[in-house]
Amino acid sequence: MIGIIGAMEVEVENLLAMMPEKKTQTVSGIAYHSGNISGVDCVVAQCGIGKVAAAVCAQTMILEYHPKAVLNVGVAGGIGAGIHIGDLVVSSGLVQHDMDTSAIGDKKGLISGINLITIPASKPLLSVIVSAAKEIYGSEKVHTGVIATGDQFICDAAHLNRIADEFGACACEMEGGSIAQVCYLNHTDFVVIRAISDKADEDAADDFAAFAKKSAHQAARLIAAVMPKIQEKHS
Repeated sequence: MIGIIGAMEVEVENLLAMMPEKKTQTVSGIAYHSGNISGVDCVVAQCGIGKVAAAVCAQTMILEYHPKAVLNVGVAGGIGAGIHIGDLVVSSGLVQHDMDTSAIGDKKGLISGINLITIPASKPLLSVIVSAAKEIYGSEKVHTGVIATGDQFICDAAHLNRIADEFGACACEMEGGSIAQVCYLNHTDFVVIRAISDKADEDAADDFAAFAKKSAHQAARLIAAVMPKIQEKHS
């Protein structure tokens, strides 16, 4: 069983369309659709926007379905000159850029309890997904790096530059870091996959609606291609 989480309807609708038959149960207002994609058993859920919604979804999915791996798919704002709209970013690790207890001497971004700033993604999963993505989209459009999460839609260049400088992030969004934390606590492999829908700058709000659907469609194509390979890694 592979778990797949997206925040918005546009991020999961293509995945649900790929599932020929599915069963649905709702827990805490979140619908979990179980079935298969590319012949692999999976469960797909739309968590809603933000870190708390994503964490509730991930924890429930792990307790109810016991996935061997969790993929968080969707769209994100790209950071840096080399990241372009329509590119894919696959997480090497996740940070929470709005986690800040530096006033009591911690490093910014340090997550209490697990004492990490960057939560590392599963290296075997990362390798499989990046390899497949490069075959589908070309090496120049696929990037691996840190993805930054926070409960903020970033559309300010100065704020964006601070996130890049502080965490070395190449994309920013609003759910992946909390899903990563839940998976880490539950010893569950995870990777966050983000198709770049905007540049997280002053034009982000305008660009988002125009590019989100296309970007989500690209991510769904990748998921369909890698599901059998992920199953092989976890068989």
